[in-house]
Amino acid sequence: MKLVSYKTEDREHLGVYVNGHIYNLNSCNKLIPDDMNAFLQGGDALMERAKQINQDIINGDLNPKEEVFYQILAPVPHPTSCRDGYAFRQHVAAARRNRKVDMIPEFDQYPIFYFTNHNAIQGPGEIECMPDHFQKLDFELEVAVVIGKKGRNVKAAEADEYIAGYMIMNDMSARTLQMEEMLLNLGPAKGKDFSTVIGPWLVTPDELEQYKVAAKPNHVGNAYNLKMICRVNGIEVSAGNMADMDWTFAEIIERCAYGVDILPGDVIGSGTVGTGCFLELNGTGLLNDPNYKTQWLQAGDDVEMEITGLGSLTNIITKTDTDFSILALKK
Repeated sequence: MKLVSYKTEDREHLGVYVNGHIYNLNSCNKLIPDDMNAFLQGGDALMERAKQINQDIINGDLNPKEEVFYQILAPVPHPTSCRDGYAFRQHVAAARRNRKVDMIPEFDQYPIFYFTNHNAIQGPGEIECMPDHFQKLDFELEVAVVIGKKGRNVKAAEADEYIAGYMIMNDMSARTLQMEEMLLNLGPAKGKDFSTVIGPWLVTPDELEQYKVAAKPNHVGNAYNLKMICRVNGIEVSAGNMADMDWTFAEIIERCAYGVDILPGDVIGSGTVGTGCFLELNGTGLLNDPNYKTQWLQAGDDVEMEITGLGSLTNIITKTDTDFSILALKK
């Protein structure tokens, strides 16, 4: 099932995406709330009602009115929190090699994550950036999960049961801001908090069963063979696979939930897939060829991410009409 949040006029709604059409779930069953957060808080009971509606539409047993005029939003427009992991060893190793430092052994000892701005979540459409963001503006190709039920001290062996669904994530990054602030061993903060894109819909785990593969040796949890691609202005710049995750979402959730509640509506990203950002691609290019032409996102760029089973997420980079700069405020 593909769950979608969308807007008609000034109201947000919850729908199901079937065969290219959106159908409002609340119109099909008044017991289902008309927003994603309330729906997720309803747990398994509401999820099963929605799945039945989805199947009835597919079978032709239910013929609700489809939505025509709407704006697609982030699947979870108002997450309770947003964390981002660091699960792909290839990305970490390449980034460190490009900086001419050894691979950090702690990567293989435990999964880590950081909190980003859950109020800067957005879906398909324009990404509005300030002047400082364009100082090495970057995409990050990732997968994300949404938590579907409350838990605490969840063990990795049971953690997949807490996942309501999967979606594409683009963890937008302003690299100059990020690198400056992390010199002080704190962050990332302003280099990340202006936009995190998720979408286009939330895909429930049952739809991904056909793609399931074994996790990496000595790891626990579900893994999936999902091809991941990013195109900028129609040109493929990045390709990877979710199966290359070293740390599983189950293991990341285990760490997230240690001594604290995870809640319905929490968003957790995988971290960047290998080759999944210009920072890594530029670094590798320059390491191999000093004359390599680096690339960063520019105003007007079309960024499209496509992941097997999860759909395609497209954004246009736009520039705010201002000259305000926090980089210019440095003492």
